[in-house]
Amino acid sequence: MSADKQTSFPDIPEALVAVDVGESSVSLTIDAEIYPLQALYGASYVFIDRCFVFIDRPEAGRFRVTLGAKQAVEDAAALRALVGEFANELLSCAWRHQITLDNRVAIETVTVQAIAGAMGEPSLDDLADFDFTDEALDDPLGIAQSWEEKHGRKEPAESDTPGTPGTGDAP
Repeated sequence: MSADKQTSFPDIPEALVAVDVGESSVSLTIDAEIYPLQALYGASYVFIDRCFVFIDRPEAGRFRVTLGAKQAVEDAAALRALVGEFANELLSCAWRHQITLDNRVAIETVTVQAIAGAMGEPSLDDLADFDFTDEALDDPLGIAQSWEEKHGRKEPAESDTPGTPGTGDAP
């Protein structure tokens, strides 16, 4: 088999990669359940400086990425390296995507705190315009009251026995 007619790599399943050394291109079939579209976009973006990248969906649940080298590639080993680099970048992007999903609340919280902190303290004009008379919340059941507000504060008991600690006695 000549180099221009090579259609696959021996160490990669033929159903996943198609090679055209004469055109300096490879096509990879990507399972959409394993790799989200956002990860595919991220990996493809990394390669746009050295490859023409085409993404399509030949069937439901699958993406096809075609990488066409901008500089002519003369041997299959260079295309094999390109496939390996793309596969590694795709895995990395999928992992980063999953980490982002898992930590979305923490990321948003830190971002909001950073933006709020950058705003600085309110000015005197802002404080003068603020209406402090509004109730902070609607509490029809009275559960936001402290125990003392709801039931009253207990007075400490006087001790009848001398020498026993009480209100006015010292130990």
